[in-house]
Amino acid sequence: MNISEAYNHWANTYDSNQNKTRDLDQRVTQHTLQKLDFEAVVELGCGTGKNTEWLAEKAKSILALDFSEGMLAKARAKINSSKVTFRQADITQNWNIPKDSVDLICCNLILEHIEDLKIVFGQAFQTLRKGGYFFICELHPFKQYIGSKARFETENGVEVLEVYMHHISEFTDTAAKCGFRLVELKEWFDEKEERNQEIPRLLSLVFEK
Repeated sequence: MNISEAYNHWANTYDSNQNKTRDLDQRVTQHTLQKLDFEAVVELGCGTGKNTEWLAEKAKSILALDFSEGMLAKARAKINSSKVTFRQADITQNWNIPKDSVDLICCNLILEHIEDLKIVFGQAFQTLRKGGYFFICELHPFKQYIGSKARFETENGVEVLEVYMHHISEFTDTAAKCGFRLVELKEWFDEKEERNQEIPRLLSLVFEK
């Protein structure tokens, strides 16, 4: 099953199944972005709209992109706002967004499916206005080191998605080469009472153009 087909299938249970990574990503996104000012947003990998709804409370316009039409269908059904435009898109291709046009680009839990980060970082830099922010929240590489991958339950068992390994230094080095300045890097753990290991679940980064 390719990535697009997998997420189309996952869309049916994505919001209802237990998913610590999804839930922590939502908390991290709100905690991090509430400190920033922005009006025009591009959301990469909006999925079922778990972060889109909150972003719409702060922003004046959101272009929410996702590779999966199944995920987008759930998001459209959930969010009815004139501020939000949903679009199916492969972010490894041309985004067709004007240069220097947005204040914030959000990228949540999708870069593990992208082999070449330069494709995404380069277009993000072009799309942002001067002083704009590129926010990334991804499964921590430490989790990948011990074998963690995106997965979901199906009627035939667990579907495990193929992913690419990106080290922390690859995120920061690629951003620097594209012209970004690192503003913040944080590692996020599960709730203390749920911790089985002292390994962070998520990595978040904020870059400024």
